[in-house]
Amino acid sequence: MSDGTSGEPGFGVYVHWPFCASKCPYCDFNSHVRHKGWDEPRFLSAFRREIAHMAALAPGRTVSSIFFGGGTPSLMLPETVGGILDAIGENWEVDDAVEVTLEANPTSVEAERFRGYRAAGVNRVSLGVQSLHDEALKQLGRLHTAEEALAALAVATSTFERVSFDLIYARPDQSPQAWGEELARAIALGTDHLSLYQLTIEEGTPYWGLHRDGKLKTPDETTARALWDMTQETCEAAGLPAYEVSNHARPGQESRHNLVYWRYGEYAGVGPGAHGRLVVNDARRELSTERNPELWASAVEADGSGLVVNDALSLESQADEFLVMGLRLTEGIDLARFHRLSGRRISDRRIDDLVMDGMVERVGRDRLRVTPEGFPVLDAVVADLAG
Repeated sequence: MSDGTSGEPGFGVYVHWPFCASKCPYCDFNSHVRHKGWDEPRFLSAFRREIAHMAALAPGRTVSSIFFGGGTPSLMLPETVGGILDAIGENWEVDDAVEVTLEANPTSVEAERFRGYRAAGVNRVSLGVQSLHDEALKQLGRLHTAEEALAALAVATSTFERVSFDLIYARPDQSPQAWGEELARAIALGTDHLSLYQLTIEEGTPYWGLHRDGKLKTPDETTARALWDMTQETCEAAGLPAYEVSNHARPGQESRHNLVYWRYGEYAGVGPGAHGRLVVNDARRELSTERNPELWASAVEADGSGLVVNDALSLESQADEFLVMGLRLTEGIDLARFHRLSGRRISDRRIDDLVMDGMVERVGRDRLRVTPEGFPVLDAVVADLAG
């Protein structure tokens, strides 16, 4: 089992709760607003049934991490969370040290509900704070204020063993100085994990249209790089080094569930629009489910799962995924494992060229990692190695 530092991926279960109180203009996740509410008992029943289906595909695993993502999982009743965790325990063995994370928005944080999640088995919370400034929160379409975010964080830290929160930077008109002050304030709040994301303009979102029409201006390349450098330097100095492109933690406090993804482990994805990677009959398979919540529930009720994709991955696809995921980590990748997965080796010439350029470095005989200089152009580095 992975303890966050051992290098072993572990086995994870991702649970996608698809509902939100509102849709943020930058968000391209599978999230849905239902002003008339939803039939929660129906969805719990569907989750339980799909979990059993996934366990039949991948029996005998020991679950090292569980992650409730969304959407806004903190809109769920604690009884629903408990029922899903019970279903996971009924179908797989669960490690005694399992990490159970639930994403929450500050607007849906209530002390009593959080105590209910803790009693159900959640031991880690990730809060979608996004900014500590009210003006920026309004611009991002968030429903909470900075004061509400701080209050939610106080409730979370008094309830759970481990707490993380997200911030978005490289926002319109944001200067490096302003971001540095905001980041220092965030670090002073004392959590052991921060997820710090540069704002990206995703096609199909309201921000995409505004950006295309010149009504939303994000920092230029030079400013974006300055914001990135300040993020790395500030967190490093505070004892929260990056262990992944956008994630910072004190040693031992890394997100174990996300390490399952980045270390290219197996994980079952359940719920509307969830993705998974499971080894079935010695073949690694790509799995994903119906995105529409109600259609997903109907499919599960009829067939036992909402799967719409269940395909064997070619060796080439596995190799590409392993590179894309693993090189996001500061620990890098095991080149011998790449060879075992893909049946081929990365060209020494390509590696040597990137080493000469300062983009990657070798660690011992069989390990390769991206350098701090390479991370801002990670996509190009990965493309070069995969080519």
